[in-house]
Amino acid sequence: MSVTPSPIETNAPKPLKKGSLVRVNPEAYKNSLESLASDQSSPEYIFEGPGELVAIKQDYGQVRWRRPVPDVWLRLDQLQAWTEGS
Repeated sequence: MSVTPSPIETNAPKPLKKGSLVRVNPEAYKNSLESLASDQSSPEYIFEGPGELVAIKQDYGQVRWRRPVPDVWLRLDQLQAWTEGS
């Protein structure tokens, strides 16, 4: 009888999926192509969150903010899960 090793728990972030609440990671966003194509000063609400991930296509996610602003497409590696108080 073989023993199945128990899975090792890691602190790796869970993958983002449609419906996830997210915010923009400032370190990943800074000096990216997306930030260079935008205004020089990014609005604070994108870093505070939450925005809802409404669609995913390959490496990009469409984020809808809880404000009267257009949805934006950002690379998934620039997004992180939003948590209360983050």
